Amino acid sequence: MRKEPISTDKAPAAIGPYSQGIKTGDFIYTSGQLPINPETKQLVTSDIKSAAIQSLENVKSILAQAGAAMDSVIKTTVFLRDLADFTAFNEVYATYFPENSPARSCVQVAKLPMDAMIEIEAVAVGTQEV
Repeated sequence: MRKEPISTDKAPAAIGPYSQGIKTGDFIYTSGQLPINPETKQLVTSDIKSAAIQSLENVKSILAQAGAAMDSVIKTTVFLRDLADFTAFNEVYATYFPENSPARSCVQVAKLPMDAMIEIEAVAVGTQEV
């Protein structure tokens, strides 16, 4: 099975040796998305809700580049710097997945790149070619 890198300027560029996403067969895998605004290249640090929105918008942009949408997401993994942010994060998350929410893991981690508050990765099913 062939793997195709996904790249878009509507999400932050990779800050290391990895792709924003990979499409292989009908599956799309996004790399973890920090809350970096792709236009300003600045990390969103004001609050967890704003940070979650930016991370999810970055995931959404990568999926769109691969011809998929948020409703095609089947699994997410969420890394939070502080699980005390879990409830506020869920309020935002629910707006992106109002029906048929994907499977999800959410864990607190000691530290994220750039000292971010959150990082989100997703697996989706898509059928269009990159």
